Amino acid sequence: MIRVTGRISLDEAELQEDFLRASGPGGQNVNKLETAVQLRFAAMASPNLPEAVKVRLATLAGRRMTKDGVLVITAQRHRTRERNREDALERLLDLIREAATPPPPPRRETKPSRAARARRVDEKTRRGATKRLRGRHSED
Repeated sequence: MIRVTGRISLDEAELQEDFLRASGPGGQNVNKLETAVQLRFAAMASPNLPEAVKVRLATLAGRRMTKDGVLVITAQRHRTRERNREDALERLLDLIREAATPPPPPRRETKPSRAARARRVDEKTRRGATKRLRGRHSED
């Protein structure tokens, strides 16, 4: 079991890894080694995720989630397969942790007080007077 948060753990059997050739420069091994990792996690079918977390995860994942509810993460930043595996897993866990945090409460709109409105108008009047005094004076 992979521990995600205090309440959420994932079974390693739920994760599927595929290896493919990474794009970009790679020297002599570019066409020989499959170092990129494609990590697949059937999030919507997972019994270990609460329903609310599944919904937020689908929103956060965006295009990385397929229509079937499978989350696909591709990692090819590093040169070795092992580092890319760790990177993909860490990115998956970060995404699930972010989905597991509850959203902040909605903001309640407030009105400025009467005194605050009066201070604002007074300040605007003073500022306008200052600017008016900067203008050219006509000679009488």
